[in-house]
Amino acid sequence: MNSKKQLAVALSRLQSFEKPSLKLEQYATDSEIAAEIIWTANQNNDLYNKVIADLGCGTGILGIGTMFFHPKKIFFIDKDERTLKKLESNLKLFEFKNYEIICTDVTKFNKKVDVVFQNPPFGTKDKHADKIFLEKAFSIADVVYSFHKLSTKKFVEAISQDNGFEITHFFSYDFPLKQTQFYHTRKLHKINVGCWRLKKK
Repeated sequence: MNSKKQLAVALSRLQSFEKPSLKLEQYATDSEIAAEIIWTANQNNDLYNKVIADLGCGTGILGIGTMFFHPKKIFFIDKDERTLKKLESNLKLFEFKNYEIICTDVTKFNKKVDVVFQNPPFGTKDKHADKIFLEKAFSIADVVYSFHKLSTKKFVEAISQDNGFEITHFFSYDFPLKQTQFYHTRKLHKINVGCWRLKKK
């Protein structure tokens, strides 16, 4: 992959959620945002020959993006079987082989990895869902890339500190959410989201 733009174009080809689950807070990660985070991870030597977990992987945009940079192995973890079928279709677009798909709740995934990527539920429907994802990520990896609502910035910083992780990079985005639920009144709604790179001290 020669450029961040090329990566974004490749990721834009992926299928997204067909009927997103409201309870699971399923929403697609924008391909350009995903490309920027993955490109940064590559510059930080967080991809090549690393074991990676994409927690709550959905249709796989983050995990698939890392695979262009030759990780040793990647685990895709999600508890929604329907979504994992979309992930399998997306993986067929490429000739990647070094991956494993696991249908389970993230709390039950206990393999040690080098790096976690996650865009977890923001905890608006299932309170503290974001906390569960962060605690799991901290327990299995030394480097974590995690998306959260910008309004929870203090919480992310505090829980990282409590678990012995420091913030090395921070990105802020107007995250585009497409009209996927009956109560959405606009075709495209933007929310303030941050992505943190967290590293074990």
